[in-house]
Amino acid sequence: MTQPEDAAEPADAAPDAHPDPRPTGDPDLPFENEVENEVEDRTATDPAAVRARRSVIRWASSLRPKRGDLRSDAVAGVSNAIASVPDGMAMALLVGVNPAYGLYASFAGKIGGGLFSSTALMVVTTTTAASLAAGSVLAEVPEPGRDGAIVALTLFTGILLVAVGLLRLGRYIRFVSRSVMVGFLTGISVNIIFGQLPGLLGVQPDPGVAVEKALYVISHLSEITVPSAVVGLGALAAMLVLGRTRLRLIATLIAVVATTAIVALAGIDVVRTVITIGSIPVGFPGLALPAWRDLFDVDLIAGAAAIAAIILVQGAGVAESAPNPDGSASSTNRDFIGQGAGSLLSGLFHGIPVGGSVSTTAINLAAGARSRWSAILGGVWMLVILVALARFVEMVPLPTLSAVLIYAALMTLKPAVVGVVWRTSTTGKIAMTVTFLSTLMLPIAAAVSVGVICSLVLQLNKEQMDFHLVRLLPVDGHFVERRVPRPLPDAEPVVLDVYGSLLYAGAKTLGARLPDPHAAHRPVVILRLRGRGSLGSTFFGVVADYADALHAQGGRLYLSGVDAAMVRRFEHSQLAEVRRRITVFPATEVIGESTLAALDDAARWLAETGPPPG
Repeated sequence: MTQPEDAAEPADAAPDAHPDPRPTGDPDLPFENEVENEVEDRTATDPAAVRARRSVIRWASSLRPKRGDLRSDAVAGVSNAIASVPDGMAMALLVGVNPAYGLYASFAGKIGGGLFSSTALMVVTTTTAASLAAGSVLAEVPEPGRDGAIVALTLFTGILLVAVGLLRLGRYIRFVSRSVMVGFLTGISVNIIFGQLPGLLGVQPDPGVAVEKALYVISHLSEITVPSAVVGLGALAAMLVLGRTRLRLIATLIAVVATTAIVALAGIDVVRTVITIGSIPVGFPGLALPAWRDLFDVDLIAGAAAIAAIILVQGAGVAESAPNPDGSASSTNRDFIGQGAGSLLSGLFHGIPVGGSVSTTAINLAAGARSRWSAILGGVWMLVILVALARFVEMVPLPTLSAVLIYAALMTLKPAVVGVVWRTSTTGKIAMTVTFLSTLMLPIAAAVSVGVICSLVLQLNKEQMDFHLVRLLPVDGHFVERRVPRPLPDAEPVVLDVYGSLLYAGAKTLGARLPDPHAAHRPVVILRLRGRGSLGSTFFGVVADYADALHAQGGRLYLSGVDAAMVRRFEHSQLAEVRRRITVFPATEVIGESTLAALDDAARWLAETGPPPG
């Protein structure tokens, strides 16, 4: 039986007392940060098309540059472009492809991301985590086939990122716990340091994971090439020193230029340079299309999913560190689309996957960027550098690029954050450690899967730990919490309130912790459910079984404070016999009103059925 409860409404209420339920803004809509309040044409045959057209118009108008900002944006674009030259080459080295592909990604990512991202000052370019993941995916691909495979991998990554944004799945990023992300990003940094140690010292290690390469160097110190070690360690020392000065924004560039000039002028042929990996084409990069066989490579698609997951999480963090100058809210889903557009454009120009970069975005902000045109102009400046300095780029020593990667990894290590997670909780400590070790020992795609599974397990475990069942006793018009009675008293209404989730395992936990009715005569239980906007079939199955147990003892089950949508779901999904044994009181605007009404109804029902025996 369902008993509605009327909510009194003032007779003199104004017609507009209830606010318009339509949202006044939705930052997660693609191509728009807010929805117009004006009434739209309701006679349109396709409201979705009208809405999309309005969104595109608003997005296009947001691209219009402000004359007063262009000079500052152009200067900031030069800064982030210069910083991306050594970073782009180093990231391509991390992937295991021609360094030119990192430079192509740096210009394409900035332009694609700048055009479509919601976070105006975020710079979409190469990142260490995405590049390491791409290198892990391509590790099993023979070197002759990597040129085509990287195109397909980058395009797949862009398609997945755009799809996530269009489907508005950004909300699910919050389910990745902080402990898992700290463990993963720390593992990425340590992985890069270990993996680039041989390149820094001029050692040619056996194939294997980063830890094995570092162990190889330690056990084969005699293979260290002294000139390479001097160049690599000198570049690293220069970046560490300059990083503490006013020149920190161009510390990597200074180290690259200085070591390149020294190696070239001194004629140190023993030090390997970029040209030994592949030549840098002069001029504007041409379009590239993947081979047909790569389009159906399941391993590449799975790897792209792992890279996209990494980019999504990192991009959300970048958006938090770079608020929009006009105060508008960033849209997570639009940022996903922007990063996807950057990767798609990068793939078309033979680049590597790109995402929101913490370091380059920080350089952009420090250089005085004012709008999205700082990133777009940064991409244009990258093209100028590609055309003008291709021959110089070929002379850069490889130990210097290894030093750039190690420096970037050292800058992303956060011992203080690791310490906070370690001291906070046992579950966080376990999750961080498991993810960290899996990042070191497993391929990146597998490590991402371990991190996602670990986050889900932590979420379920937290819901289990947070679950709490209490009794509410009415005292002077208020409810006081008490312990749940075991067993239930005879012919006495017992109000129960639940803290924690009632989905899946939470509903099963509720069934296990509800007081036993089998020793009671005419037991009555009122289960308060206010604020529960989602109750699944598992929950309804549990309450149906409990209602049967109460009914067998001559008792009754009440559900109070039930959301109107849940009332409809209950009436639609449950059998008539179950509905007769459960009395539902829908929620009202007054907190506790429906529970008090259920208590009154239970008292009347007990009085009508007579006192208990004895």
